Amino acid sequence: MSTYDYLIVGSGLFGAVFAHEAFKRGKKCLVLEKREHVGGNVYCEEIEGILVHRYGAHIFHTSNAKIWEYVSQFCEMNRFTNMPVANFKGEIYNMPFNMNTFSKLWGVVTPQQAKAKIEEQRGVSQEEPRNLEEQAIRLVGEDIYHKLIQGYTEKQWGKPCSELPAFIIKRLPVRYTYDNNYFNDRFQGIPIGGYNVLIDGLLKDIPVKCGVDYLAEREIYRPMADKVVYTGQLDAYFDYAYGPLEYRSLRFETECLDMENYQGVAVMNYTDRETPYTRIIEHKHFDFGTQEKTVITREYPVKWEKGMEAYYPVNDDANQKIFTQYQKLAEKEKGVLFGGRLASYKYYDMDKVIEAALEAVSKEFEGE
Repeated sequence: MSTYDYLIVGSGLFGAVFAHEAFKRGKKCLVLEKREHVGGNVYCEEIEGILVHRYGAHIFHTSNAKIWEYVSQFCEMNRFTNMPVANFKGEIYNMPFNMNTFSKLWGVVTPQQAKAKIEEQRGVSQEEPRNLEEQAIRLVGEDIYHKLIQGYTEKQWGKPCSELPAFIIKRLPVRYTYDNNYFNDRFQGIPIGGYNVLIDGLLKDIPVKCGVDYLAEREIYRPMADKVVYTGQLDAYFDYAYGPLEYRSLRFETECLDMENYQGVAVMNYTDRETPYTRIIEHKHFDFGTQEKTVITREYPVKWEKGMEAYYPVNDDANQKIFTQYQKLAEKEKGVLFGGRLASYKYYDMDKVIEAALEAVSKEFEGE
């Protein structure tokens, strides 16, 4: 006899939501987490009274009122609005591309002037863009591409833009208003007290074991439950039978500074090629902090290798073909549900992860 109805591998948003909903329906669940803490990439830690986003900036945003209400059961959201700035060799530009950006770049004042300037720089080629460079210039012109896209993107992906597929930048947000709000979504904020409050609320009364590598110990844990919800890497689950999928990873360099305010904004992107990191996060600004000290994190993109944290899937044609092969194996795997960012080999915003988890719950418990 199994001890549990569900073994949930991974305590990020997908795993935590599924566990909560299954538990609510009277199912016995055990959550296994490879890291020494719950919450996956949304985990926060406290340094000098400042909540630090350990694995990069996480700003919750959605246009789905039901998802906003769902999250608000477990935590209260603050009023943080993401308004990052771009730093190109000391020149500061507002993001996303809007009238403040265009005014700083070209001295234009009206939307008509900005549109004319972009149109002038876009080129007239009717051919389909062959790579990311051509796609970006087609969308926003030469100046914006060279100052605000090229260096950042090449650092992020570890390749020249001329060698990256065009689909990575299908569209770029361009606003002809003086609006620095990065997201268009109706709801936006960060949990007061950090994302740990949300995760702890979801996992309340559910047993969790941290520091457990399920794949290394599956012979021990698999017999303990009727079903498994697996949220890790799909290629790793199948022992890389078709070879590893490609990812990009990140390295974080966090520093506590004896000053009240380092950069005046939560997120500053460094868009030149020479600066080795892509951005600096100053965490206290997520919570409108007034502490005497501040904590910053420099974010360095790095080439992913087995054993490293996988942050961004490289969804080119070659990797998608491999992923399709793994998906076919997953469909045949009995008693295992696959979900979340890694198992789906897809970059998900947080609201979309929660939506996907609730859809999986609805499908799993249909008719109950």
